[in-house]
Amino acid sequence: MSLPEVLVTGGAGYLGSCLVPLLLERGWRVAVFDTFARGLGPLLPVVDRVRLVRGDVRDGAALAAALRGVHSVVHLAAVVGYPACSRDPALAEDVNVGGTRALLEQLSPEQQLVFASTGSCYGAVGPAVACTEETPLSPLSVYGRTKAEAEALVLERRGVALRLATVFGVAPRMRVDLLVNDLSRRALRDGALEVYEPGFWRSLLHVRDAARAFALALERYDEMRGQAFNVGDDALNATKEQLARLICERAGGARLVLGGPGSDQDRRDYRVSHERIRQLGFRASVTLEQGVDELLRVLPLMAPHELCTN
Repeated sequence: MSLPEVLVTGGAGYLGSCLVPLLLERGWRVAVFDTFARGLGPLLPVVDRVRLVRGDVRDGAALAAALRGVHSVVHLAAVVGYPACSRDPALAEDVNVGGTRALLEQLSPEQQLVFASTGSCYGAVGPAVACTEETPLSPLSVYGRTKAEAEALVLERRGVALRLATVFGVAPRMRVDLLVNDLSRRALRDGALEVYEPGFWRSLLHVRDAARAFALALERYDEMRGQAFNVGDDALNATKEQLARLICERAGGARLVLGGPGSDQDRRDYRVSHERIRQLGFRASVTLEQGVDELLRVLPLMAPHELCTN
């Protein structure tokens, strides 16, 4: 017997293209709500097992129709990442906050909600102490601010918020504007990397492990509801210099140039504790080295139209 139906907003995107097949594999029925602005290609292998709904997450009527009969919602639809949100802050506000509010207005009290939040909400806490879920949020970017505002709405409704580490790695729908993916592509293309603020820390997580965290939240919802969880692994906290050196080494000796302080507009700097989700049994299954090696192997084979920036 199959599990109830899960609606995945933004299910044709980077993370969704890994999550949807995983949920099907675990026995859930799945519906995908997406604009499909970049097509359906990543989901073609599972299209015969998925209910597809074209719609905009800001459209309450479209959401209401899609939500009929749905047990749970995984809310991924968003303008994601510092670069994409900086290009169009008004759109980021409209989609990330307005879209979440529109979804909440259409949910019934019985329907469960798991929200894709971000560690970017922490801002520039610094590496001296690892951020826990109780660390005050101080987002520095449009992306972090809009996600923090949306997260507050979700937690007020007693949903689950997953504060994702910086996601990386190969996915059916590929993004190359995220930190690790971008550095890997530039190391291959240019034979060199210039990295600013090399001492700034990031928490990292492979996209397949991010998908596993959402599956966990659906399976353990009653234990997790009303809470935020840092999603990642302490072993994947790294400085930008450590990350860049690893990529250069594994890219065949690409040259590394370290830029000075004050040169990077993305001022995030924090380490993260993942103890809360670790207590539920979550561990990263893909190491940074494994994920980078896969990127370096796959990126040269991808066509330009397969490399997206949101």
